[in-house]
Amino acid sequence: MRFKNREHAAQLLVERLSEYANTNPLVLGVPRGAVPMAKTIADALKGEVDVVLVRKLSHPDQPEFAIGAIDESGNTFLMDWATEIASEYLETEKRRQLQVLLQRRVRYTPNRAPIDPHDRIVVVVDDGIATGSTMTAALRAVRAQGPKKLVGAVAIASPDAARTIVQECDATVCLKVSADFFAVGQFFEDFTQVSDQDVIEVLRGSEAKISAVG
Repeated sequence: MRFKNREHAAQLLVERLSEYANTNPLVLGVPRGAVPMAKTIADALKGEVDVVLVRKLSHPDQPEFAIGAIDESGNTFLMDWATEIASEYLETEKRRQLQVLLQRRVRYTPNRAPIDPHDRIVVVVDDGIATGSTMTAALRAVRAQGPKKLVGAVAIASPDAARTIVQECDATVCLKVSADFFAVGQFFEDFTQVSDQDVIEVLRGSEAKISAVG
């Protein structure tokens, strides 16, 4: 299976998440790529959209390779073998990525706190997961806030990542698991980068809609 674009993947996820329609679910996108997907899903399910801020921790020799992830509270998930990485590097990388998260929070939602997931059905969305570290950190960050039900929803995952996230949530929806996983983009015909401004516009639009209803 290849997806035309993220919107196509989001529409397919909507079909698999239909049981949560009209329950006012909170749909959280992992920035940046999954945020437009989260909006599509939230609109279809008549829920709310927001972001869950996490960042991968990069391998010192292969920056694109994740050795773990960190959330905006500083909680860290590390792959089992990451104990081989020098502690000095890990601490530096944690501080670097935490600073990015703090900057993103200021840019994305400068005038409000994150939407509270407590006692709500929460769907955490990502376009694809390779190691599962970022999604694991996102799910754990939300779990700590006491949702009624925690759902992980992804378009594409490696087998290891798919097995990992099953253990972190109450239900999972994964459109495709591929043993030939090299990069998320290989499964999309159009994998145009999502910018910070794109994320900001999604969140502003949702806030305006809520204000109008209120």
